[in-house]
Amino acid sequence: MFTVKIWGDRGSMPTPGPDTVEFGGNTSCIEVRCGKRLIIIDAGSGIRQLGDSLMRTDFPKGPISADIFITHTHWDHIMGFPMFTPIYVPGTELRIRGPITYEEDPLEKVIGSQLSYRYWPVRQEELAAKIIYEQIKEATFDLGDGIWLTTKYLNHPILCLGYRFEYRGRSFVTLYDNEPFRNVFPTDPSDPQYEEAYAREGEEAAREQNDKILAFMSGADLLVHDTQYTAKEYVSGKVGWGHSSFEHAINAAHKAGVKRLLLFHHDPNRTDTELQELEIFYQARLRGRTSMNVEMSREGTLYTIDSVE
Repeated sequence: MFTVKIWGDRGSMPTPGPDTVEFGGNTSCIEVRCGKRLIIIDAGSGIRQLGDSLMRTDFPKGPISADIFITHTHWDHIMGFPMFTPIYVPGTELRIRGPITYEEDPLEKVIGSQLSYRYWPVRQEELAAKIIYEQIKEATFDLGDGIWLTTKYLNHPILCLGYRFEYRGRSFVTLYDNEPFRNVFPTDPSDPQYEEAYAREGEEAAREQNDKILAFMSGADLLVHDTQYTAKEYVSGKVGWGHSSFEHAINAAHKAGVKRLLLFHHDPNRTDTELQELEIFYQARLRGRTSMNVEMSREGTLYTIDSVE
């Protein structure tokens, strides 16, 4: 069985309340099951509820063992770790992997520093779980049990990895937090800083990087993609913030032959009503133009990816 469950899909900060009930208010956390293997992507506030669920369903069968992959270390993607109940339970084994931007601070320090008396009543050294940290970069990994993982650097203010899991002939890809690569050099000849060679080089570099992202998501059975902004919002002061628009994600996924696209990392100011309206708008616009299934990510939803035997 190859399944994906959303425990948190909100961007930037948790947004609990009556306006976020349908789509969820927890920040990023995704549970992946490949057969008996448990994989968790990100430790945003959604990991608290995942931990409670694991204690009810998995713990009675034996100690919890999981691989946790952190996309990047911005706070909304790691803030829930101190509230992940299994870390306080003897016998728990966690392998936490992710990228590091500032090499002098290992992954253990970046995530574990939340567990200090300055911020939390329990220190990392006092945890009952066995936790192994590993910094990873862009590469392909054999995770065992027929699971293959490929990682890809994304475009974000700090190092951020996209993850592509392959299991029994099917694929699941995450592309968040990510902004389309763009030419950083002036392209207007009237600009005093304009240089034709640099402008041309910048265009080619951006195109090359965006093509690599397309190849990374190519043919994915399920893609979770950053869509924090509309195209209008993106160009109105959000360029360079490290996030994508709905329009970019949909166009890129269609071009890459993705089968099912989840629009993810909802802006914290976006209400259920607004997300419903946007979902209806984009689905109507795509009707008859693509076979790709497009929908908003909803916290608590379970997706099954059929295997190819």
